[in-house]
Amino acid sequence: MPVLFHALPTDQVRKLQAGQPDYYAQTPERVESDGEGTLCRHCLSDTPLGETMLILSYRPFSDDQPYSEVGPIFLCANNCEQFETSRILPPILRTSLDYLIKGYSTGERIVYGTGQIVSPDDMVSACEDIFTNSDVTHIHVRSARNNCYQCKITRTD
Repeated sequence: MPVLFHALPTDQVRKLQAGQPDYYAQTPERVESDGEGTLCRHCLSDTPLGETMLILSYRPFSDDQPYSEVGPIFLCANNCEQFETSRILPPILRTSLDYLIKGYSTGERIVYGTGQIVSPDDMVSACEDIFTNSDVTHIHVRSARNNCYQCKITRTD
C-alpha cells in the first residue's frame, strides 16, 4: 500500500508569509537562515543560507481538542513552491537519524499503539504497517528530538 507525503497547504502558507498571526496570535518571527536544519514545511527544503525564514507556532489539526498539538515550525519568508505530493520519501526527511510517526483517526485523535520512532530508511514500511489499522486515516511525521511537525502522510488506497 503506497503512502503519500504532503507539505503544508499553499493557501495557509501564503497567509502566514503575508503576516497573518500564528496559532498563538503572534506575528511570525523573521530570522536569517543558517542554511541547515531549517526545513520549510511548504517546500520541504531547507531555507537557503542567508534567506529570511519564519518561525511560528502551528497546529496541523482542524479543531482544538486534547490531541491537537501545537508547536514551532519554519517556513520560507518568501513565496516558495509547494513540495509536490509524492510516494517517495522527501529528501529533507533524510536529514535526521530518526523521526516520530503517529497515526490519527478521522476525528484527528491519536490511534493508540501507532506511535513509534523510525529511521528514514524504515519510515515508508512503518507507515504502511500503521495503515493496516483501519482506524488510521493519516500519519504525522515529527522530529523525534524536538517534536516539531514535519509533514503529513496519507495512504493511496
